[in-house]
Order: sequence, then structure tokens, then C-alpha cells
Amino acid sequence: MSIFDSRKIEYKAPVSAIATDEKVKLRIKVLRSLSCSGARLAVFKDGEDTVYYDMFWAGMCGNDEEFWELHFSATTPGLYFYHFELETPWGRLFVKNIGNGKGELSIDGAEFQQTVYDKAFKTPDFLKGGIIYQIFPDRFYNSGEKKEGVPEKRVMRQWGEEPLWDESQMNGIWNNDYFGGDLKGIEEKLDYIKELGVSCIYLNPIFEANSNHRYDTADYERIDPLLGNEEDLKSLCQNAKEKGIAIVLDGVFSHTGCDSKYFNIYSNYDSVGAYNSKESPYFEWYKFVEYPKKYQSWWGIELLPEVIEENESYREYICGENGILRKWLRCGISGWRLDVADELPDIFLDDLRKAVKAENENAVIIGEVWEDATTKYAYGQRRRYLLGDQLDSVMNYPFADAVLNFVRYGGAEGFFDAVMTVVENYPPQVLNVLMNHIGTHDTERALTRLAGENPDGRDRHWQHEHNELSAENYEKGVAMMKMASLLQYTLPGVPSLYYGDEAGMQGMKDPFNRACFPWDNINADLLRWYKRLGEIRRGCKAFKTGSFEPIFAVGNTIAYKRVGDGNQVLVAMNNSPETVDVYVGAEWDNAYNLFDPVSKDGYIRLDPYCYTLLSK
Repeated sequence: MSIFDSRKIEYKAPVSAIATDEKVKLRIKVLRSLSCSGARLAVFKDGEDTVYYDMFWAGMCGNDEEFWELHFSATTPGLYFYHFELETPWGRLFVKNIGNGKGELSIDGAEFQQTVYDKAFKTPDFLKGGIIYQIFPDRFYNSGEKKEGVPEKRVMRQWGEEPLWDESQMNGIWNNDYFGGDLKGIEEKLDYIKELGVSCIYLNPIFEANSNHRYDTADYERIDPLLGNEEDLKSLCQNAKEKGIAIVLDGVFSHTGCDSKYFNIYSNYDSVGAYNSKESPYFEWYKFVEYPKKYQSWWGIELLPEVIEENESYREYICGENGILRKWLRCGISGWRLDVADELPDIFLDDLRKAVKAENENAVIIGEVWEDATTKYAYGQRRRYLLGDQLDSVMNYPFADAVLNFVRYGGAEGFFDAVMTVVENYPPQVLNVLMNHIGTHDTERALTRLAGENPDGRDRHWQHEHNELSAENYEKGVAMMKMASLLQYTLPGVPSLYYGDEAGMQGMKDPFNRACFPWDNINADLLRWYKRLGEIRRGCKAFKTGSFEPIFAVGNTIAYKRVGDGNQVLVAMNNSPETVDVYVGAEWDNAYNLFDPVSKDGYIRLDPYCYTLLSK
């Protein structure tokens, strides 16, 4: 046994972030042979000095070990780091984190982390226990309705053709091929989406822009004409709401397009853009180096000039009483996903939250952060996204990597380490609304990542040549998708399904991962599976806010349970070529099984690459 284990309630309670003024019980188990005469907790708030707290002797544990413990609390939000120190005849000994939350005698070990969030912090209820469906609007469904004001230079394609990927295909204009998916098309498919159990649709950018991905905003105040208009969005929001589905929009606020009414490099807009004149109302929004030709741009892409988010005029335009955020909330949307949230400064995120919550307290704010969002450094400082005054949730890339790596490569302990790091560090109200994807518009399709070759470092020509899996690998990928999605749908948070994954779509990175939905070629087996997962989530209350507890981790086999709201769910998965007996305890012997394997005398026998879900 370890001296301390931050992931077990017998040593730390609760095993989670805590609110300000909430107490966490910390207990260590020390060998009597160490002749410990005193123990203390050494803790420091990020960037501040260490403070020491004496622990008290709390009795024996058998004949050979003894307990020392204390309760710790903090009055201000932040990241707190700690270890333990023991006074012994051999001098002071240190108990530090040697990995996986375990504390042992160590000088070189790491500090443990305790996240403390504002006790007033609340996250929206409508996401909890639900399912998110992500749509790349141009590629989901074309209603066929005529559009007004679509620029003539756009290249319109036939539905189902491969997206253009080679420079010679584009005549030097990247991302200018369109398939005509629109808001009315999404509205027409709401029944299909509802059958998947979806409770929230997240749309990639829909504002006027001059690329098919629309991350180069041209006008925040106008829907892109190829997608429809403001009335179409209102209609979509209203009809979706009647079916119990919320709409979340993508907010791209760290940069605009150079071809926009704000910058206007090609003078395509009637406005006086920052590029046109220093007298432009938008001039102070941008970072010119040598006016007007040289300016700072997002990742050096000149098509995407950076904005100065700290600028008061820009913040008022986006976050003000009649700003962009509140305009579209008033049209019926239920929140925002923030593109590159880690490139937005604190002052902007603070204003953004105030604006969104003032308009709709239950609206959600989801940030794109690829790492652990509690420890993220950006703008030269530790960020405070999840402490109560900025984001409600983030895109959960740590979970995505954990799920996909486990299904493809195995490794039970590595899987649980990745999951428990998030469970420990994130506030519980954030954990319940995490956006748990396994593929997005920024990554290769999950099926391809599981069963295809790795495209990292490969050019688009190579990806084009390897975009289609062999029939054998495709079937293997479908089986792996079932395992990955079962994990995705049962971990803490909200599963986010990228449009078409349920239909068996495959594809390498952008633009191959953004192909048209194959309405005439859906993988019926996989679609049935995802509908079943949707039913399971709706039927098990533990998925809404239930706790997470690992039960079994040996080789490539795992088991864990979710407990909450009068319901317990156990998931067991054997990702190995051998039959494995998984011990889960006799209390699961009479549980309802949603797949074939059941518990008998406390054991579940799992055949190779088999899984089960028990509920009670």
C-alpha cells in the first residue's frame, strides 16, 4: 500500500476539486518502523509561498501502520500544490507524487494538485446526461432551397464528391469548394438527429465568411448566405427546442478574415476596413507592424489577421449590451463554443462570461483547449478557465486520446491515469458538462484513427492515397468504433458525436475529414449501435452527474462504475485476444445486463474484444 493515494477516498475525500471554504480530508498511512514523531502538509497556492499545516495522529491501521490526517480548505480560488513531510529519527522525509496519484517517500517526486474553484460556480443543467452532435454545416444536408446573395466566385460541387485537396484543383484559392449544406437542411434532419438521443447540436461557424470552414469571419452580424439567413437560424432553434435539442454556435474571436468588413483587404465590402484607412473604426482592433502590408496574423496565416481582444472597442462589439454574443443568444441559441480559447486573454473571457450569463444564465460556454485546462499556461501565465468566472466546459482532448489509444493499443493503467487526472483536477460541475469527442473537424475521423495509418507528418497527397480503408480494416474499424464509443458514452461528461461517425464515415485530416454526409450509404449496423447508446444514456441516471470509480485494470482489460441519482452502472471491456475473468464483486450478480456477459459470483467472464454494461 502507498503512504498516500490522491485517487482513493480512504486517503483523500473528496477525490475532486473543491469549492472555496469546502474542506478536503487528507490522510497518510505511515509505517510504525519509521518512528514518525510528527507530520505536516506543505501547500502553496500557484505563484505564492509554501504554508505548513500540522497533521494529527489518527490511530493505528493494524499493527504495523498508523494514520496521520487533517482537513484543508482555501478561501480563494486557484491551483494549490502540496506534499507531506515526516519527522523521523533519520531526519525529515518527503512524501511526493510518484505518478498515478500515489504518494511515496521521494525527494524528486512531483507535487499533488488541488484545484479550488469559486463556490458560486454553476454550469448549465441542460447538457448534463445528454449527447452533443457536431455539424460542419456545408457538408451535412442541402435542403435545395434557393439562396440569395451568394458570391459568384464560390465553386459549387456535387454532393458526395471528394473535397478539393490539391492546390492545382483550387486555382490558388484554398477552401473555396462548397456542397451547399444549409440551416434548413439541418432543420429537415432534426428527427434523424433526435433518434440518436441528441440533446445539443454544435455548429461549426455559420457567420458570413469567404471559406467553406468559415473560421475567417467576414461579418459577425450576418449568417453566411449559402447557409441561409437569420430567420432560418431562429426557425432551426425553435424547432430544435421543441424536440428537446439546444443549438450552440462556434465563436471565432481571436482573428477575423482579411476579406471582411473589418479588415477589407480586397475592398469587397462597403465599409472602411482597417487595411483601407487608419481612420477606420476597426483600425485599433488589429496589430499592424508596417501599415498596411505587414500585420500579425493567426499562426502566420495572412488570411487571418489577429485582433487585439483587450481593445475596449472590440470587447464592446463582441461582449457589449447589444454585442454579437447577446444578439445571437436572443435569436434562440443556447451557448457558444470558443475557437482557440487559450488564445483569448483573461479580460476578454471575463467580459464574455458576464455578457453570456447576463443574457441567459443557463447558456453554456465551451472552450477549445487541447490540454488539461486546469494547468494550462498561455499569455505567459497560468490560466483560470475553470475556476468559476470564465468557461463552463472545454473540448476534452485528454479523454479522446485516452479512449482512442486504449482501443487501438491497449494499456489499462494508462487509460485510467488519463481519466483520473481529469476527474481529480476539474471541478465536478465542469466534469458533468465536458465535451467528450473522439473526433472533430480538426482531427482525422475516429474510424480512420483507430484502423488506418497515421497521417502525422504526411502531406495531402499521401493522405488522399490512404484515405479509404481496405474492406478488412474497415470492418475492424467499425468493431473498434463500438468499443471506443461505449467508453465515450459512459465516461463523466457529455459525448460529442461528429456528424457521420455514426454512419461509418472515414477520412484523414482536413479536408478529408469534412466530406459530405453519405445519406445514401449509411452503415446500418453502426447507426443502430449509436441509437442504442443514446437509449442507454437516457435510461441510466448515473450518467448525468454520477461519480466515476475504476474497479479493474489489468493488461488491456478495464472495468469502472458510475454511481449517482439512485442508479449504478458498471462498464467492463476486454481489449485483448485472451478470455479474462474480471472481478467486480458479488453485488453485481443480479444487475440488469445491457449486453450478454453478466456477473456470476462476483466475476464477469469476457471473451476476447468483448464488453458489457450492467445497471442496477
